[in-house]
Amino acid sequence: MADSFTYDGGSVAPGETQNLRYSVSETYLGDPVRIPVTVVNGERDGPTVVLSAAAHGDELNGIEVVREVAHEWDHADLVGTLVCLPVLNVQGFIAQQRYLPIHDRDLNRSFPGSPDSTSAKRIAHRIFQNFIAPCDLGIDFHTSTRGRTNAVHVRADMDDEGVSRVANAFASHVIIDSTGPSGALRREATAAGVPTVTVEMGEAHRFQRSLIDRALAGTLSVLNEFGARTDGVVSWPGWRTVIGDDDEKTWLRADVGGLVEMHHERSALVEAGERVCTITNPFKRESGAIRAPFTGLLVGVLENPLVYPGNPVCHLVELDEATRHAVEMHRSSRSEPQG
Repeated sequence: MADSFTYDGGSVAPGETQNLRYSVSETYLGDPVRIPVTVVNGERDGPTVVLSAAAHGDELNGIEVVREVAHEWDHADLVGTLVCLPVLNVQGFIAQQRYLPIHDRDLNRSFPGSPDSTSAKRIAHRIFQNFIAPCDLGIDFHTSTRGRTNAVHVRADMDDEGVSRVANAFASHVIIDSTGPSGALRREATAAGVPTVTVEMGEAHRFQRSLIDRALAGTLSVLNEFGARTDGVVSWPGWRTVIGDDDEKTWLRADVGGLVEMHHERSALVEAGERVCTITNPFKRESGAIRAPFTGLLVGVLENPLVYPGNPVCHLVELDEATRHAVEMHRSSRSEPQG
């Protein structure tokens, strides 16, 4: 028999689902700032999994992933507990901006938080202590910032066995191996014994159905891997590359200002020396071109076509010859859409 899931102010008994709005701060008027939380506690003992989104308030794709898992999936056979946090940064979400409006703080650089520090760290502390630290593993959903878009990929500390297991089970084509920045939810949760990955998918300010569906499939695969669900399989994406510190990865940046014409979409495979985009001036005269410094995959590309010198245009990760061949074979056999 499963145990109750407890948090400061309540508990969720085995076999119970609870929707709540949990107070994490107050407004200037002293009214509570509450985050939406759904806890689904299965009748049978198993892992406690936290799914979180919108630590950056304008990153919406992950919100729909977490909502659909919480409210559209059948949890009759759930083994363990799901803690679903669709909107971590409520103030940013309401303002439709990335950071907390209070002093423009980044909530995803504020974990595990502190009860006696800044407003951002107090919010992070309330979330972390009640709904992150009690869990066994986590998936934190993000998108690119406004004006850019990301292919679906995982960011994970692959030196951590638990994190590696989550990352591989999510079944994305690309895993970027890194510990993550200090204060990021995935890094601090992992340090606290809750192996957690970041999933990057698409762009801010919109729902992108194809990417949401891919993330839902990856989430189901993780739950199957850890025994929380038993109605499916652990997926294999067909090919995979893990980009570590010794591999080439770079944001290609504009050297001139102007208007950008992208010649490739996200997830495109580009050859070393190939022109990735062209930058022109208002008179439609070419003023610069960006070429791939190595053969790789575009995991992030520009959506807003206006750049200053130094602005990032696309995120390129290196593929070796074997992986490149696997990508080409997989796409030709499945007519794989770019994600």
